[in-house]
Amino acid sequence: MNDIKWAVLGTGVIANEMAVALQKSGKKIYAVGNRTHEKAVAFADKYGIQKVYDDYHEMFTDSEVDAIYITTPHNTHIEFMKQALQNGKHLLVEKSITLNSRELREAVSIAREKHLVLCEAMTIYHMPIYRKLREILESGKLGKVNVITMNFGSFKEYDMSNRFFNPNLAGGAMLDIGVYALSFIRWFMESKPNQLLSQVKSAPTGVDEQAGLLLTNEEGQMATVALSLHSKQPKRGMVSCEKGFIEIMEYPRAREAKITYVEDGRIEIIKTDEDTDALKYELDDMEAAIGGNQSHIYLDYTMDVMDMMTEFREQWGMYYPEEK
Repeated sequence: MNDIKWAVLGTGVIANEMAVALQKSGKKIYAVGNRTHEKAVAFADKYGIQKVYDDYHEMFTDSEVDAIYITTPHNTHIEFMKQALQNGKHLLVEKSITLNSRELREAVSIAREKHLVLCEAMTIYHMPIYRKLREILESGKLGKVNVITMNFGSFKEYDMSNRFFNPNLAGGAMLDIGVYALSFIRWFMESKPNQLLSQVKSAPTGVDEQAGLLLTNEEGQMATVALSLHSKQPKRGMVSCEKGFIEIMEYPRAREAKITYVEDGRIEIIKTDEDTDALKYELDDMEAAIGGNQSHIYLDYTMDVMDMMTEFREQWGMYYPEEK
């Protein structure tokens, strides 16, 4: 699919990763747009990009563009997504893909109507390590998955104007890091959790600073999640089964996992491709899907996770300005 022409909206860290990932595959971003035009020009110069939009909205109607990667703050996503989809563009969208389930359903409806690929840039659904681990679980050698335990936390200074704590930028732990933990859970659970309990500590601005989540699905599989934006935690996931458990550190961009077999104490280390350019896997799957193979586009999982995040925030009575 070397002929796919990509445009990127935004010029931050993720956009730079995209440019590097495409370069490693012998490709380039075709066009770039940014709210600050000078930043778009500098980005284009850095990566040899052919086209810079004077008005970034022009990318949505540019007949040369096949697919767009939206990397802007997630409270801006839905309006950009609708414009792009209505103009026939395939979309890869940075997490969290939307603010809530209502927005996501609206975008999915347009994508399906126009037969377009819509995908959240969720590393867990695309990196080889997670696919290998699910193959192991599906083999039955570890027995049934019973409990999943997730930790994800970072220490952010109490600057209430930055995106982590600012409700006007859709801040809060759930949409910023909770999306990773819940996507991990959904990947390894047999079905979407349908019983959700939680506790939350709010930041002074009203967004969720810290949360504890408990989830259960119809198969009786359970998961616990601890999220924090003002206290460091290890990025650790553990999948506990009948005959052993899997530990993954530094998810979502993990390089290896450790399996402990409880019957004999044996340890197995699972390693896959050492390539840490996680975005490459997402772009490869997107291009394959645009070419007709959507087997690695997990939009149903993305919708399940968004449903869970929306329900948790509704339990807390926490809404963003766009939702009020």
